[in-house]
Amino acid sequence: MNDAAQQDGGTHQDGTRPEGPRHDGTESGGPGTPSRRSVLWTTASVAGAGLGLGGYGAGTASAAPARSPETAGADQASAPRRQGRTMVGVPFDRRSTVRVGLVGLGNRGGGMIDLFLAMEGVRVVAVCDPVRAKAERAAAKVTAAGQPSPAVYTKGENDYENLCRRGDIDLVYVATPWDFHFEMAKTALLNGKHVGVECPIALRLDQLWELVDLSERTRRHCMQLENCCYGRNEMRVLRMAHAGLFGDLLHGAGAYNHDLRGLMFDPEYYEGPWRRLWHTRLRGDLYPNHGFGPVANYMDVNRGDRAVSITSVGSPALGLAEYRRNNMPAGDPSWKETYIESDRTISLVQTAKGRVIRLEHDVSTPHPYSRVNSLGGTKGVFEDYPERIYLEPDHTNDQWGDFSAYARWDHWLWKEHANPPGGHGGMDYMLVFRLTQCMRLGLVPDFDVYDAATWTAPVPLSHLSIRAKGAPQQIPDFTRGEWKKARPGMDSERPEKA
Repeated sequence: MNDAAQQDGGTHQDGTRPEGPRHDGTESGGPGTPSRRSVLWTTASVAGAGLGLGGYGAGTASAAPARSPETAGADQASAPRRQGRTMVGVPFDRRSTVRVGLVGLGNRGGGMIDLFLAMEGVRVVAVCDPVRAKAERAAAKVTAAGQPSPAVYTKGENDYENLCRRGDIDLVYVATPWDFHFEMAKTALLNGKHVGVECPIALRLDQLWELVDLSERTRRHCMQLENCCYGRNEMRVLRMAHAGLFGDLLHGAGAYNHDLRGLMFDPEYYEGPWRRLWHTRLRGDLYPNHGFGPVANYMDVNRGDRAVSITSVGSPALGLAEYRRNNMPAGDPSWKETYIESDRTISLVQTAKGRVIRLEHDVSTPHPYSRVNSLGGTKGVFEDYPERIYLEPDHTNDQWGDFSAYARWDHWLWKEHANPPGGHGGMDYMLVFRLTQCMRLGLVPDFDVYDAATWTAPVPLSHLSIRAKGAPQQIPDFTRGEWKKARPGMDSERPEKA
């Protein structure tokens, strides 16, 4: 999941720790207020008892009615009528200072606040978490950075609504458990705020469409953060692909293969623990964004090509039950859970141009960390973990070449910030730097609500495909036809006034 270098087990090739999960507060906001812990345990027990196959919830105890693959496909194919105007190419309003409100100050949010505070022209105005101690620690960081003391919101699970109502916030940053992402993003948009949300941005297709519609109606950007698109390797491959070094693009692959068993059974790390409980609800790829986002950028998805369909298969779900049997004492609440999530989910995404993207998800079995991150075309191929490349005419001996020899293709962000701080080997810093730079200078963001919806769509659709024994599921055109127009994205030009 997410990485603020202190969070996770295992390391990247460069010695940084792979992204570790984040979670929000979990204690009661006051007398009579249900705690996040109780909410997550309640929804999980219901999900484990019956939500798994008949439908899937989004953090509620009610199951969506089961639909046949044919019905689901028809629903996916039809785009609802546009309620506003497209957000394609819409710039931020220029501002001298970006005023930020942070919601969720656990592992992820508690680390990401350091990056917001490190940015020029960024002020943290408000922080929110039901656990007062977390909010107070975050507020202390703000004042230690020389900024005015932020407003603190700790009065229960819904106090984020009051943060979103403030008139002095430009961007709401959400780093809470997945169950709350959609409602928090929706609330921020309805209150006229741009919003950036950790992965996944929502968990159902109707929620993704609602966020697209709200972004268009409110004229505010809704963005999928922590998307792994700003890594050095990812941005170098992106520029090489756009320069034609891979020839005509044919295939790519991305993954989230990360052994999280120990963390998912740690009641302090994932309170509830909410992360593990999604394995009792959905069978598909729970976390596609990290792998899908970079490859979608290589192929200009939503900018000349689009993701059309997905077919998914999954292995048996054995890993978490075996880990529980070997490590958890009798009477532990986890013994009430039934895991249905495939230990290894493999999906194939087809694009309008006929290209193929392979996605993988595995957090339940022992293996080294890998996001796979590969791209192939008529002139050669790149593969990551470990990084290696083979391009004609540079290579002719069927032996992998040295990817470091292509450093001249580094994106300007990495040329100007060679050793950035923060998680994911510095890509988190790059994301925050570039996002707040676009806001200060009044630029179009590198990614938008259509990217957020597309990168997240495999969550519900892979579940439906696995239930339908691998039958393809149509991926909606969230752009409503705008994908046919070439436009800039992650491969940005350095602004004159950076």
